[in-house]
Amino acid sequence: MNTIPKPLVMANQWTIVLSVIVALITQSAWILFVPLVANLSSLLTGFHPILVIVKRFLLKPANAYIQEDYAQLRFNQWLAVGFLFVASISFVLNWSILFNVATIMVGLAALIAIFGFCIGCFMRFQYQQWNYRRKNSAMR
Repeated sequence: MNTIPKPLVMANQWTIVLSVIVALITQSAWILFVPLVANLSSLLTGFHPILVIVKRFLLKPANAYIQEDYAQLRFNQWLAVGFLFVASISFVLNWSILFNVATIMVGLAALIAIFGFCIGCFMRFQYQQWNYRRKNSAMR
């Protein structure tokens, strides 16, 4: 089972939250490219530049930390990348309402996850339950 140490997950979440705060204060999306490019790179190539840097500062071996599920994290990354992409495109097109909504949504989701409730995890679980019930009802 593939896992990722929780401090690395938290670093990614904090990167999103802090970039969202800066983007909303400055009303500029350029800072959103940091988490967008890092997470997109991770999804497409497996290389997450921010986590490579943060991993150097871990005080214990990576496997000594609480581990997070890799598949769940990839699902959450796709959600974050989607919202960061929508926010960035909205900024370029000067659609300030959509920019603000997408930016706030990804920032709130990351902040709520930092506090312990993963919205993406809940969504994925509900989807898996729905899919399971759908498949089982088709077999009857």
